[in-house]
Amino acid sequence: MRFAPADLGFIADPYPVYDELRREQPVVYDEATDHWLVSRYEDVNALLRDRRFGRTYLHVATHEEMGHPAPPAWHAPFWQLINAGILDMEPPDHTRVRRLVSKAFTPAYVETLRPRVESLVDDLLDGLGGAGEVDLLPTFAEPLPVTVIAEMLGVPEADRHLLRPWSGDIVKMYELNPGEAMQRDAVRASEEFSAYLRSLARERRGADGEDLITLLAQVVDEGERLTEDELVGTCVLLLNAGHEATVNATLLGWRQLFLQPDRLADLRADHTLIPTAVDELLRYDTPLQMFERWVLEDTELHGVPIPRGAELGLLFGSANRDPSVFDAPDELRLDRAPNPHLTFGAGIHFCLGAPLGRLELQTSFRGLLTRFPAMALADEPRFRPNYIIRGLEGLRVTL
Repeated sequence: MRFAPADLGFIADPYPVYDELRREQPVVYDEATDHWLVSRYEDVNALLRDRRFGRTYLHVATHEEMGHPAPPAWHAPFWQLINAGILDMEPPDHTRVRRLVSKAFTPAYVETLRPRVESLVDDLLDGLGGAGEVDLLPTFAEPLPVTVIAEMLGVPEADRHLLRPWSGDIVKMYELNPGEAMQRDAVRASEEFSAYLRSLARERRGADGEDLITLLAQVVDEGERLTEDELVGTCVLLLNAGHEATVNATLLGWRQLFLQPDRLADLRADHTLIPTAVDELLRYDTPLQMFERWVLEDTELHGVPIPRGAELGLLFGSANRDPSVFDAPDELRLDRAPNPHLTFGAGIHFCLGAPLGRLELQTSFRGLLTRFPAMALADEPRFRPNYIIRGLEGLRVTL
């Protein structure tokens, strides 16, 4: 067994390899990806909270000082965009920007979206009626979060078709060792999406409105505002993280239910299980398999020295199957509680959009279970050749 993130067989089922890593090599260097892989829950959880390990190192050192070449100059539009979002910030910038964003994107704000999410689910399900056989990716799983985020941001309906391609191209840069074509796609999409959002933000800076761009442009805390770069970076992060994760979680979750018909029967018989079932599906087959951290100072883990400037690969999919935390971790238990999975992260970078993700997933699963109680898998789905942001090429079902 080996860690092989470019292999489709491994991507489809990495869990036996994770089991071996947790038992025998909880910290191990993978030369092919230049990552130190960390596979146990306790370690992953602790490292996510430890500021000696950062999403970036540029707040403490240059690329050269950390032993890494600077990105090529043509990458600049991508990094300008990504570095302005809270996912890739460290304190004190992260503290300030997250505080400002949190004043607009609150749990109460997310709850106001519930009627609209429910209405969108109903409309999408109406469109599926009588279809016989469909691919849930383009007809249901993708339109829901993209439409929700587009409406949140106030993107005009005529422009919404642009969002999914932009997002899909930008996140290509997050894969391990992306090829030059993938890198160029990410840079181009970053340029185009940034320019588009800057135009919207400038239009709305002094306007009245309930969309999130307007609210973010106007939020003030102790005299501080978001810069235009930070506003744009925040909006792109909401789209990329919110929609990529929700789409992949929807398809992966349904795939697991189809593979385990007894569990699907349980869920069909008792819809009160849906909230815990969604979290269990997020744990059981994690959409984001790896989250990276830079080592900001020489350290040691399980007796293994790890040098400053190294990159950790925190294996979320492995941590979520750790038997030291989860009883019978390889069993899908739809009523599992408590369920302290790490799918949304931990610490200061815990996913700001977790309440929205749960709302969308719970509403969409409830809608499909109610409207199409006999829905069945039509063809065995294929995994995309992506490991970090992991998902299916589609999911064909009979209704």
